Amino acid sequence: MTEPVPPLGAHTLLVFLLQVGVLLLAAVVLGRLAVRMRMPAVVGELCAGILLGPSLLAHLAPGAAGWLLPQQTEQFHLLDAAGQLGVLLLVGLTGSHLDFGLARRRGATAAKVSLFGLAVPLALGIGTGLLLAPVGDAGSDPTVFALFLGVAMCVSAIPVIAKTLFDMNLLHRDIGQLTLVAATVDDIFGWVMLSIVSVMATIGLQAQNVAQSLGSLLVVVVFAVVVARPLIREIFRRVRGSASVIGATVIIIVLSAAGTHALKLEAVFGAFVAGILIGEWGRPDPALVAPLRTVVLTVLAPLFFATAGLRMDLTLLARIEVLGAALLVVGVAVAGKFAGAYLGARTSGLSSWEGVALGACLNARGVIEVVIAMVGLRLGVLNAEMYTILILMAVLTSLMAPPILRLAMARLTPTEEELDRRARMPAVGG
Repeated sequence: MTEPVPPLGAHTLLVFLLQVGVLLLAAVVLGRLAVRMRMPAVVGELCAGILLGPSLLAHLAPGAAGWLLPQQTEQFHLLDAAGQLGVLLLVGLTGSHLDFGLARRRGATAAKVSLFGLAVPLALGIGTGLLLAPVGDAGSDPTVFALFLGVAMCVSAIPVIAKTLFDMNLLHRDIGQLTLVAATVDDIFGWVMLSIVSVMATIGLQAQNVAQSLGSLLVVVVFAVVVARPLIREIFRRVRGSASVIGATVIIIVLSAAGTHALKLEAVFGAFVAGILIGEWGRPDPALVAPLRTVVLTVLAPLFFATAGLRMDLTLLARIEVLGAALLVVGVAVAGKFAGAYLGARTSGLSSWEGVALGACLNARGVIEVVIAMVGLRLGVLNAEMYTILILMAVLTSLMAPPILRLAMARLTPTEEELDRRARMPAVGG
């Protein structure tokens, strides 16, 4: 007879509960402070983890930091698991608000923005990586390091972009919708490239490994269209009441995330695809999903963003060569993404302010950058210094997006279609 699995230890549970409580408290307080400063709450939520991590608390109160945030892998994984659930639901809800009609009508525009927004920062990132290999390479092939840095520079962060659009009530605007479409293309390309570079860092570049990654993407698309679409339509035709609709929504998003993760794709990609299917073919009453949206945006998502900075150590920037590399990486990343998105917008006939708004949104790299940095650290492509630089770049690009976006959107008058979409899409946020 198999012995039952022992329950979570009393001390482990106590530390986990305190971690969640303290991180949420810091995230909520700093998030509200950010709102009062006319920035989205996500800005403060991202800073909460940095302040409580090795960058500050570990130096001011090392004893308290060591007790509250012990370095045991198991303890950290509990916190990571709670945060992952939050980001998956956030991405799923974002996908459910994607306007497919706009995506079809303005697909050429989104494609140009994505293409330029990928090619320019990717090329600049590879060049920067070749230059900085002596500083940031952990001993791997400099070419692999350069490709890895190029991937890190070309991605956008759907979770941060989504939270920013939610907080600023811009998800109904055409710019918000175009941003989500373009960011989706960027991230799909980024995950495929990340898998290829990861293979190069471990067993070398082989055609069968590249083909497997592309085949997995094809499997997801075919399954979504052939199987999941009619199934989700039938599920939401049958479920009644807020509790049933919320339960069905969470189950579909989580299982879809598990499916893509099993295919060696990122779980957030599966959650986003599930959200698109729910919004386009399930079409639940927004009022029934509102309680889930409130919990995700006010509890689970802030917890995830707060955990993102806990592995970052800003004290490494005290070394002049690391600080110089950080300034170069951040400068190239910002210039590359802005230039690419702006060129894509202008060549599609959009106005200058629309190009600025798209550049501001797509420039936010946020927690996707954190995931990529952690992969690089695990594979031995990045050292601790370059890991910190990439996390810093993720935070800074996410911080600068809201004020620039607010400046640009103040000069763009909402259309009747956008106002109608807003009426059908209640938002939660500051």
